Amino acid sequence: MSNITKLIISIVICQLAGVIGSIFTMDAIPVWYNTLTKPSFNPPSWLFGPVWIFLYLLMGIALFLVWKEDLKNKDVKSAFTIFIIQLIFNASWSIVFFGMRSTAGGLIIIIILWILILITMLRFFKISKTAGMLMIPYLLWVTFASVLNYAIFSLN
Repeated sequence: MSNITKLIISIVICQLAGVIGSIFTMDAIPVWYNTLTKPSFNPPSWLFGPVWIFLYLLMGIALFLVWKEDLKNKDVKSAFTIFIIQLIFNASWSIVFFGMRSTAGGLIIIIILWILILITMLRFFKISKTAGMLMIPYLLWVTFASVLNYAIFSLN
């Protein structure tokens, strides 16, 4: 498989996680999320979409940088696998928080997600410093989202 094909697949896989999440998010915002008490630092709803699209792009590029190395390599395969697991948790957060309307469940998922992102990032750094660096904005945003999730949970 060519590197350009791997790059495209990597980006599409990450963006699909966002599409899955948005399926559960879009309907819940007007009828549930907008009724919740939110902290003063809650960003406007329109900001989340563009931020996530950009983060999924960075994640896809990072995945590609790891995937273009030999998947038969134990470290590469492990990093690739943990990335896919964290991506599943990423999509699961929207399903639980918005789809199931569970701020507590979302908080549990996002804490696990944060840990998985950190592990992924550390493994990516061993294979490609650039791939590891591309994961930093994602970790920072999920850190903020975790605090926001906790605040919403506490206020409601």
